[in-house]
Amino acid sequence: MDLTLPQRLQKSVSGSFHKTALLQKRVRELIRGAAPLFETREKHPIKIAFQEMERGLIELIPEEETPPPTL
Repeated sequence: MDLTLPQRLQKSVSGSFHKTALLQKRVRELIRGAAPLFETREKHPIKIAFQEMERGLIELIPEEETPPPTL
């Protein structure tokens, strides 16, 4: 039996904040116009981001902390 997208997401992420943050960040990028990292006809940004994560094409890199401005 094939799992639905929500079932696959739940099984893959299963409480992992890191993976959830990764998916959220990538979905926002796709919605803002970023191109998928693999060739696809898929248009749904969540499906594209999830497939990218499954394929190991994306990873979460912490944003560099900017030092506070000096007065």
